[in-house]
Amino acid sequence: MPAADTVLTGARVRTLDPARPEAGAVALAGGLVVAVGHESDVRDWRGPGTRVIDLGGATLTPGLTDAHSHPVWGIEMSTGVDLTAVRDLDQLRATLRAAPRTGGWVLGWGLDHNAFGGRPVHRDLIEDSLGGAPAFLRLYDGHSALAGGPALAAAGITGPRTFAQRSEIVCDPDGAPTGHLIEHAAMALVGALAPTPPPAERRARLVELLSEMAATGLTGAHVMDLGDGDVPALLSTVEYEGHLPLRLRLAPWCMPGADEDTLAELIGLQGQRGRHWQVGGVKLFMDGSVEGGTAWLRHADCHGQGTEAFWPDPEAYSRAVRVLDAAGVRTATHAIGDAAVRHVLDTVAALGPRARMRHRIEHIETVPDDQLARFAEIGVIASMQPPHTAYTRADHTDEWSKRLGDERAGRAWRCRDLRDAGAVLALGSDWPIAHHDARQVLATALRPRGAASGGRALTGLMALEGMTSHAALAAGEEAVAGRIAPGLRADLTAFTVDPVTAGPDELAQAPVRLTVSGGRITHGEP
Repeated sequence: MPAADTVLTGARVRTLDPARPEAGAVALAGGLVVAVGHESDVRDWRGPGTRVIDLGGATLTPGLTDAHSHPVWGIEMSTGVDLTAVRDLDQLRATLRAAPRTGGWVLGWGLDHNAFGGRPVHRDLIEDSLGGAPAFLRLYDGHSALAGGPALAAAGITGPRTFAQRSEIVCDPDGAPTGHLIEHAAMALVGALAPTPPPAERRARLVELLSEMAATGLTGAHVMDLGDGDVPALLSTVEYEGHLPLRLRLAPWCMPGADEDTLAELIGLQGQRGRHWQVGGVKLFMDGSVEGGTAWLRHADCHGQGTEAFWPDPEAYSRAVRVLDAAGVRTATHAIGDAAVRHVLDTVAALGPRARMRHRIEHIETVPDDQLARFAEIGVIASMQPPHTAYTRADHTDEWSKRLGDERAGRAWRCRDLRDAGAVLALGSDWPIAHHDARQVLATALRPRGAASGGRALTGLMALEGMTSHAALAAGEEAVAGRIAPGLRADLTAFTVDPVTAGPDELAQAPVRLTVSGGRITHGEP
């Protein structure tokens, strides 16, 4: 018997393996779990070079996976001043006046729609605070931005435009741009001009970010983008220079207008990999965001918007999914509104039984009763981000709730209802839309906030499964990850509390004793 690289003892091990739900010790070798049991069961795995770590009563679980995150693209998205704490216009203006200039620009990110106090998003509200500098401020949802006058001029934006995907340059009644840019194609006109971090800084920030994520217990992330195409080279360089603290599974985007060549290129990217990353799956969009008026709803929102899909021809989306599915490619579709969710479910249902558990829907912010059971019936995975609920309010006075109206806001983020209906439910943060702290994801799942606070919460076990065994199912990796059992990947998280029984406040602040990704310690014991 070869010796183990690492033996972990003195723990309460929640394996999530039905064959052996609990244990007290685990042995690791070659990036895999090789033994699980009592300390006597792993004693023979010790050798002269084996590192033995006593976890001192910590609870050891399968490694946490953020099932929806943007750690690479997010570095660009989070360039500039952090606006996540801004609550009103006075605070926004003061923050912008003091903001550092990046290449002469004022850049910001994470701006809450509620900070505008119900007023339309307009550059006139901030222009006096910029000192004439071009400005590009990303709103928290990642689907809209506010650009100042000089930035609009630099991009040659003087009025409305037509896009191949659902996007808008918002203009006033006279046709003048307000600076509010909705959806990716419109934002890109200005975003492409804004300064971005140089390569060396980008690499350093990525490693720092992933290390911070590991410190919250994360061992991996499902990355819902492939950036601008240079991400594989970036990740390869990081691995040439050292190690990725998290295992990354990346899904490149498929946007409206994708033709046969584009789909073939996406199919060809599948399986491209490094030591701790790989391309797996494709990300699509069926709609945008509620606050931006681009969530696809069966009935218009309270502003008379939201009745159109992100793909101008929804059937073109369905054709793209059919091509990808036929090639064995898993898909993840952003669908927030009830019409968007329904269309994705209909699309997957038409693929037949062979498509079960190969396709997922991201976000699902409002869904009616008659669609809940379809997730399990069709075999579509639900991927949701509990921290998003913090942008809403229990009394429905926030922009998200006001847009939807009380009835639809009353069915916000129905995580527990989907689980009770038999759905596989993967949980994530959607960083940088919300903070990446995995403990906050779990804690908010235990106690939903804002508009979702009136609904039922997940149990501690359900929440843990959402970032472990169900996340593995969402990636098609249930045979190699998501549980602690011999032969599976050595991805492990040790909490100083038991995440299954701890209350949300205790769990949110609990130190992580140890994080192990691929058998390598990424946080904790040196």
